[in-house]
Amino acid sequence: MTENPFGFGGGMFDPEELQNAMRQMAEQAQESQSVAFADNAIHLAVQMTTAAIAQVTPSGTAEEQAAQLRAAITVIYPECVALVREARQGLK
Repeated sequence: MTENPFGFGGGMFDPEELQNAMRQMAEQAQESQSVAFADNAIHLAVQMTTAAIAQVTPSGTAEEQAAQLRAAITVIYPECVALVREARQGLK
């Protein structure tokens, strides 16, 4: 029996099998990339929110301070929602 030049199996290899294996590998790589993008987008949204709140130095009564923090979050919130929405769409 002649050994195949690719170093696997004990005879002829099936090109269709090889093509299917390569396709599956590419799909898995794309899926992993989508998950990594989603993780990064969510992480960035959290960092943006944290950074925005860190810039606020609230003063006044507890109610006034709470209003100041809510105002800061209101400014950054739409950007964070957009990031997370894009991340979720990438996972579909």
